[in-house]
Amino acid sequence: QHATMTSTMRRLGENIFKGIVSKGNPQSSSEQSTESKSKLAAFFKSSCMPLRFLSTLIVLKTVTQVDYLAQAFDSLRIDLKTDEGKALFLEYQCVPVILSHLKVSSRGLLSSALDGLLQMTMEPGSLQPFLEACSNESFFHTCSVLLRSSKLDIQILEKLCVILQKLSRIK
Repeated sequence: QHATMTSTMRRLGENIFKGIVSKGNPQSSSEQSTESKSKLAAFFKSSCMPLRFLSTLIVLKTVTQVDYLAQAFDSLRIDLKTDEGKALFLEYQCVPVILSHLKVSSRGLLSSALDGLLQMTMEPGSLQPFLEACSNESFFHTCSVLLRSSKLDIQILEKLCVILQKLSRIK
């Protein structure tokens, strides 16, 4: 039953990433076909930030394909450059979703995940609530596992240290 649920969640994430192509009239012209194809990734690339942000989180939580995850992290990074994106990150309690990607085994995603966390430390207005969201056993355990790894790149180590340094000054 768990495997079925995992598979269903993964398909949900993939559909959100790819978008849903509506099946129109079978005798539709190629123009309508092109129009349907342009609706691909409608949720993931939506101009509505809350929809796009939530879709990105669902992809990050459910999908396992590295190329999809990399694009989701790119979308997250762009959204986190805005105050609205930072507010949504805090409102949707995104730290656990990002923590699930802080693994030495996936170096590219590890760097992207840390970039997202670093982005949250840039603005004074969102810094304190973000640091409070990171102040838990799960976060520190994940950091501890990373720091004990001999395979950690120096750039990843530096990013992690910046986050931990900011956490050390939590009020």
